[in-house]
Parts: sequence; structure tokens; C-alpha cells
Amino acid sequence: MKLSILSVLIATVSAAGRLNGINYNPKRADGTCGNVDNIKQDLQVLGAFTDTLRIYSAIDCAQGEAVLRAMEGTSWKLHFGTWVDSNDATYEAEKAEIKRLSTVFNFNNNVKSVIVGSEPVYRREQTTAQVADKVKQMKAVLQSAGLASMPVTAADTYNVIDANIVNAVDFVMLHAFPYWEGVSIESATDKMFEHVNQITSIANGKTVMVGETGWPSAGTNFGAAVANVNNAQQYIQEFTCRASSSNLDYIWFSAIDASYLNSSGSANVEASWGVIGSDYKTPKFFNGAWFTCGAAPISPSSSSPVSSAPATSAPATSAPATSAPATSAPATSAPATSAPATSAPATSAPATSAPATSAPATSAPVITTNTSVYNSPAPTTASRSKRRKCIS
Repeated sequence: MKLSILSVLIATVSAAGRLNGINYNPKRADGTCGNVDNIKQDLQVLGAFTDTLRIYSAIDCAQGEAVLRAMEGTSWKLHFGTWVDSNDATYEAEKAEIKRLSTVFNFNNNVKSVIVGSEPVYRREQTTAQVADKVKQMKAVLQSAGLASMPVTAADTYNVIDANIVNAVDFVMLHAFPYWEGVSIESATDKMFEHVNQITSIANGKTVMVGETGWPSAGTNFGAAVANVNNAQQYIQEFTCRASSSNLDYIWFSAIDASYLNSSGSANVEASWGVIGSDYKTPKFFNGAWFTCGAAPISPSSSSPVSSAPATSAPATSAPATSAPATSAPATSAPATSAPATSAPATSAPATSAPATSAPATSAPVITTNTSVYNSPAPTTASRSKRRKCIS
């Protein structure tokens, strides 16, 4: 059995509260790779908001090693993401790096889960059956490393998760953004929980966790969704308080504004999802009550993503993988190319504070970001949402 369900439900923190987790990219403002010292500085700033991060790759910027090195000896926790795209060599390199890092670090000290991919089905780079197989491969890697109890999941948009994914994972992780559905801020949290409830209905008793949701503080409005600081603060407060009262675990998108995604002529909405500004130190939200809820949030450090519910098979009637929309929506609907052609730098070893002998193999492929239009229609509506997707 995975970690006890008691650790999910009984721990709470003070009414001041903090985020259960935050999605994090250690890249710097110019898009270069962050080193261990950079990451330690980021942890100092982000520690006011959470004690749990998610990253998206082990090999991109060698960030897996750099983040674990920065967390070493601390109480920080990590949802360890691995990148999956249309080139299976990328995932092979990710698996190899996970295996290597498991011999360098004690994963049980800092790693809460391993996540296979981030929206590869939505981008039409993998099918749900292929992702399920990759989950099984990762479980085998962890078992061989003596980490058979480490929870493994796959992250994708709510409208493409089906029985293949549900049956393969230890807990179900969904992404959803009411902003990209053109929903007003007044309706945003209700819309988000419609998606959570939809996935819960097909999760077959497994724990459901939100891997990404957020609201931009600047950029072009989308339908009735207005990008500004007030709305971003309203959504984060309403969502986190409702998640707390619902015992819903989540990882907020995102940690720090990504100014390297800015581009001349771009609406720049992709640069503005952080709880910290692009100077890497200034919080966006100054109202101290924004985390105050009727019920105290679940403590991030003591919560576990895995339920003790039996992992029986999900019905085969779940939504098929073909529910993902094509990535060929009109280019005019997306801002100008805000990410450079190869926004993921080569996988060179990070900071010299990591031992030289532990640098990843140079044969690991360079991860390039997908710059196609990201369309996220709600399954029951004709609305279409668009955003650029990168390793963020």
C-alpha cells in the first residue's frame, strides 16, 4: 500500500495558510539555466508560500539534479516531473536520469511523486495508451531502484484523461485553466471544480489532484476572462480556500513570472502567471488575508497524493484520447512567438555546487518546447482556449 491516507487528511496549518505546491522552472529571466545557488535563492523567496514544488524535467538544464541538490538537507518536497514529447528518446533520457539520480540522492527525503509528462496527449504527441505504458516503465525504474512505494502519475488536461491513464497511475492529475476558457472571474472557481468533479467521477476511487491551474496578472484578455492582478488574487484565494475545504490537493501555476517568454508584439500573457514577479523576489499579492479561509488549508509537507482506495479498473467508457483538439488552430489567435525556437537550453550540468561526477550524460537530447497553439475546449461547450505550452 502507498503512503497512509491519514497523512492526507488529518494535517492542517494555521489560518494564514500556504499553497499546497507551486509549479517551478529554475530558468533565469533571460532564459538561461539556473544553477544551484539560484535555486536556493528562489527557495528562500518561495518558502513564504509553500514547501512543495513541481518541476517538469530531469534533464532540461539538468534541473533535476540542481533542484534536488538545493533541497538537500531541507524539508522541501518535490513532485518530480519528466518530459514526454513525440520523440521517445527524450523520455528514455528522462528515465535514465531518474535512475541515476536515485543513486545520488535519497528520494524518500524530498521526492513526493514522479510525474510522467505534461500534456503530451493534449499536444497530440502521445496517445493515452502510450502514456499509460510510460507510467508502467517509470514504475519499473523506481522499483529497480528500491522505490516501489513512490507514487507515479501522468499529467494532462482534464478533457483527455481516460481509463488508460486512470488505470495506470497511482493518483490522477489534471490541468485546467478557466482563464483559457474565457470564463469571467466570478465563475472561474465554479468552472474549475466542474472539471475536478468530472475527473473524480471517472477516477474510480483514486485520489484526484490538480497539477496546474492559475490566472495571469497581465496580458491580453480572453473572452470574459480579464488578466490583471486583482483577478489573479481573487482566483488564487477562491480556488485555494475551496480546495482546502474539499480536501483537494493541487499545485499552483506558477512560481515566478517568466519574462524570458516575452517577445516583441506578443500579448505576453504567458510571462505573467507567477506569484512572484520577474525580479525573482517581489510577491504580487500584498493583501495578507488572501490565504485566509474558513478552513485551514491542508499542510503541503504532510499531505500525500495517494489514496488508500482500491485501485480497481476504471470503466472502459471513459473519454477517448481523440478528445484532444488538433494543434492546428489559426495562428492569429495566439500571440506572436513568445518562446524562442529552442527555449530549453542544452542539458549542460548546472552549478559547480553539484559534484562533477554526477553530471548527466551528454547524450541526453535537448528538449525543445512546443510552440503550437494550445486549445482547451470544455467538453460540453464550443469555447476554445489558446495558450503557448512550454516547460514552465
